[in-house]
Amino acid sequence: MSSFIIEGGHKLSGSITPQGAKNEALEVLSAVLLTSAPVHIGNVPEILDTLNLIDLLRGMGVQVTRHAKGDYTFEASELKLDYISSAEFVSKCAKLRGSVMIAGPLLTRLGEAFFPKPGGDKIGRRRVDTHIEGFVKLGAEYVYDTNVKAYHLTAPRSLHGTRMLLDEASVTGTANIIMAATLASGVTTIYNAACEPYVQQLCRMLVKMGAHIDGIGSNLLTITGVKQLGGASHTILPDMIEVGSFIGLAAITRSSLTIKNVHYEELGIIPESFRRLGVKLEQRGDDIFIPEQESYEIESFIDGSIMTIADAPWPGLTPDLLSVMLVVATQCKGSVLIHQKMFESRLFFVDKLIDMGAQIILCDPHRAVVIGHDHKHRLRAGRMTSPDIRAGIALLLAALSASGTSEIDNIEQIDRGYECIDERLRALGAVITRK
Repeated sequence: MSSFIIEGGHKLSGSITPQGAKNEALEVLSAVLLTSAPVHIGNVPEILDTLNLIDLLRGMGVQVTRHAKGDYTFEASELKLDYISSAEFVSKCAKLRGSVMIAGPLLTRLGEAFFPKPGGDKIGRRRVDTHIEGFVKLGAEYVYDTNVKAYHLTAPRSLHGTRMLLDEASVTGTANIIMAATLASGVTTIYNAACEPYVQQLCRMLVKMGAHIDGIGSNLLTITGVKQLGGASHTILPDMIEVGSFIGLAAITRSSLTIKNVHYEELGIIPESFRRLGVKLEQRGDDIFIPEQESYEIESFIDGSIMTIADAPWPGLTPDLLSVMLVVATQCKGSVLIHQKMFESRLFFVDKLIDMGAQIILCDPHRAVVIGHDHKHRLRAGRMTSPDIRAGIALLLAALSASGTSEIDNIEQIDRGYECIDERLRALGAVITRK
């Protein structure tokens, strides 16, 4: 298990460019299984989660060509059918959260797929009902296979279009059902579909491949099935979670930073959410400039009540940034309620921040009240363990602002979502080493 050693208290400067979006990458990489034709994908983030998925695709028989850093071509013309139904394959899938999205493509193309309970972050329950119920409505059947410890999905009469109302606006569930529906016969209507930029990008790539999808960007999607899909070229958006993390980095260290090439129009409510914490930022073309500030004052609601920052389905605030916003708030002026609605274990990392001197009241698994120090009392250095990707980056930001030298263990969790983060931070003036 690797660790980061961080000497806190250094101001940073310069510019940083976000990697390709992790969540989009996991979707579009899975979509290459829908066709036997070559699919070119650019701006692929070379992080643990995507590299593991690429290795999984390679093991399935997909021809993978790496042209340059982040630039790949995939050709799924000859899949290894025996391997895809093996216990070894299912075991590998179970360790990778993003692997849930290969079920839809395999089911619609081959008529069969295994769906193990997904791995990944330990942030609470992650239901798979939306995925499986969507497949069943398309005509699939399933049983739980105790030998491989996974749901065995089949389409004995092939998949067919239907009308469905999702029980939740699940991003991965929506993506999985969309991919399955592209090759199903007839018309599929999905209401209460997730409409995050990741899903929109997946749809745009599928349309380039020959899919018929109407309503992209809304929560009502109509997919008219086609007999086959072809090749395409696609470029992944910048990662909006990284953009938000770097805004938080500038604020917590009271530094002036420029974040380059952010696709500002795709960030939704993220910039305004940081402004509510008192963080000034400027849009400069497609860049974001965060000036150095001595103090950040949290806004109140119009009636004077305490500010609440909560996650919500797109175009609401992504839950992936609440950990970052919470740690930034520890050094702001004022108080804020952070309400993490989706995952009941994602706020438990605040115990580490409390040990560092932060004033936080954990009300319950979903809510925490943060009383900001206004930088009058710096956080203390400490030794921590990263429980998941987003808590890991939040702890890293805390360590960069703390007094003294901190150590963060289990940084493989951070590496799953942030590419070469220590090298990129050192380029800004951070004192961080990996051991």
